[in-house]
Amino acid sequence: MKIIITGACAISARSIVRSLQISKLFQNAELIGWDMAATLYGLYEGLCDRIYKVPAVSDPLYPSVVEEILKDEKPDAIFVVPEVEVLYWASCPFEVPHLIPPFAFCQVAISKKNLFEALEGYDLVPESFYVFRNEIKADFQSPLDFPVWVRDCSPGTASGKGSFKAENIDELRAWIIINRTIDHFQVSKFLSGSNYGVFCLFEKGKLKKLAIVERIEYIMAKAAISGITGNTSKGRMLNDVLIRERALKAIHTVCEKTGSVMHGMVVVDMKADDRGIPHVTEINIRHVSFSSSFAKAGFNVAEYHLLCALGRGEEMSDDIEMEYPNNNYILRDVDGPPIYIPDYQPLEVGHHT
Repeated sequence: MKIIITGACAISARSIVRSLQISKLFQNAELIGWDMAATLYGLYEGLCDRIYKVPAVSDPLYPSVVEEILKDEKPDAIFVVPEVEVLYWASCPFEVPHLIPPFAFCQVAISKKNLFEALEGYDLVPESFYVFRNEIKADFQSPLDFPVWVRDCSPGTASGKGSFKAENIDELRAWIIINRTIDHFQVSKFLSGSNYGVFCLFEKGKLKKLAIVERIEYIMAKAAISGITGNTSKGRMLNDVLIRERALKAIHTVCEKTGSVMHGMVVVDMKADDRGIPHVTEINIRHVSFSSSFAKAGFNVAEYHLLCALGRGEEMSDDIEMEYPNNNYILRDVDGPPIYIPDYQPLEVGHHT
């Protein structure tokens, strides 16, 4: 079997590759990547059997290059990973098995502004406003009380780009001014609680699999002023009815407003308020880097995704979720694959692992 993974040099795609490599069903598959090849580590890491360099989806050459690769490789299925590429394929699909959300859903989810507007009035998102750089004048004032959370509002942004907790108007103005590569910002009521990611796999409107992670600490957190780098160093898997219900409500609401039948994998990012109520901060129309962590724990979301793409969904169990031990931890570091600890116990001084 031959599988292509797009955006293969990025962390999320590499997480999918690692998941397939430990899948009993697909561990012997030939894994081929394509990428714009800007991240050299991913290009030469050796996870994929080979990686093609492709142009950006905005490049007029993209479709012809893709057609040529598909013609030469004849893959059995493809994982489309980068969000802008998912949006492209949702509108202009190629003739190869794949599983992505519908175009109308993607158009809303890829934009934080569109998503928040779609969910407004359902008590699912924090109160927010939007500001362009050229609107930051000396007399600019925030309509929200401080502290606020400010971040890049551009479609498809990731890894906490432009994120910052502003404690007052001076900090908000300064942050927007110094981030010269960002033109459009979202400013939201700051949520002080825990951070979650909810993986949801659908097939023709039916929820097939769901997995929840709590992000506790981040890799190289001190390198980002917000403390959030987008890649978790310590987290845990959860079974939580409230988080599940609110994530699914957000997905179903966007589907209703766009007339979409949900199909494919999305990851709902959520942050809890000071009462512990989780609110949606974004919906990723792709896998995120935690995929291989679930696979390590025995819940291989990439494997399930591929089975559905191949029309082999009946090979999965009927269980939508896996039950996780209360003391589980997932640990990640820059130079190593994720480590799953089902029952973490703090190490006492003088004791050993």
